[in-house]
Amino acid sequence: MYNSKITGLGFYVPDNVVTNEDLTKFMDTSDEWIQERTGIKERRWIKDGSEDTSAVMGAKASRIAIERAGLTSKDIDFIVFATLSPDYYFPGCGVQIQNMLDMRTVGALDVRNQCSGFIYALSVADQFIKTGMYKNILVVGSEFHSGGLDKTTRGRGVSVIFGDGAGAVVLSRTEDNTKGILSSHLFSEGAHAEELTVLAPSIRHWVPEILEANDENDESYFPYMNGTFVFKHAVVRFSEAIMAGLETNNLQVSDINMLIPHQANLRISQFIQKKFRLQDDQIYNNIMKYGNTTAASVVIALTEAWEKGKIKDNDLVVLAAFGSGFTWGSVIMRW
Repeated sequence: MYNSKITGLGFYVPDNVVTNEDLTKFMDTSDEWIQERTGIKERRWIKDGSEDTSAVMGAKASRIAIERAGLTSKDIDFIVFATLSPDYYFPGCGVQIQNMLDMRTVGALDVRNQCSGFIYALSVADQFIKTGMYKNILVVGSEFHSGGLDKTTRGRGVSVIFGDGAGAVVLSRTEDNTKGILSSHLFSEGAHAEELTVLAPSIRHWVPEILEANDENDESYFPYMNGTFVFKHAVVRFSEAIMAGLETNNLQVSDINMLIPHQANLRISQFIQKKFRLQDDQIYNNIMKYGNTTAASVVIALTEAWEKGKIKDNDLVVLAAFGSGFTWGSVIMRW
């Protein structure tokens, strides 16, 4: 029975830093208001005219991950790309990555699970490796949020939260069943799909309607979030997903060396930390610098924590996420 382990990690964020103070120039907000509600101090937004897109950023992060794995793009057997902000409505970003990295004609799969996208993508890759189908899989999470946000006072409740960026890992086959991904746990509750959503464009609200309406006040094109409702569900589902993983592997909360939560809101992470009585060195947050990068957030945080030496050999690492759908999940791994 094969197991899978992360052999390479990388992330990329645009150079353009947008501080809370910068946002006050075009919306009625303040640094204090944003930090109090989200914990965010700044985020990265792609500059107008930049070459960066979700696929391009994903390719930049992937090159780093592949090099750190000691591989070349020709060694990758499969691609799983998670994003809610693809370059095109279709095709997905996975095939763009295959082309940008000059890979063999390997399969490419796109995952649309928003904030929990990387958890879902990693779990899919894990199963492909454990069944023996593939040896090295590139798993990418990338988001270009800034191009689709309502950057006015009307949209401040959502727009101040999100940032752009990408992360990638190479998941490789190993015969050591004591290391790597021990288990993954995925959940959904579609009854709350419209509590965090972008309603249009969609097949039901498509090009002719867009052209006919041409209404700059139509809020359906911008992200909507029922913040309080989402927060209340997030703190419950985060906990459930983490406990599901620990119980499956006969582990305790005290066994966790590093928890990497989806960077949705610093207040959610702090709630989870307090609930599980984790020390500051047992949880990693970087939303303060990057905002919520959705499908990229977990992998960016994981990579940064590893780069800083906060994750060591044999550590028990827990990844957890909750978001639109609602979908949520966790991955338990032994580093």
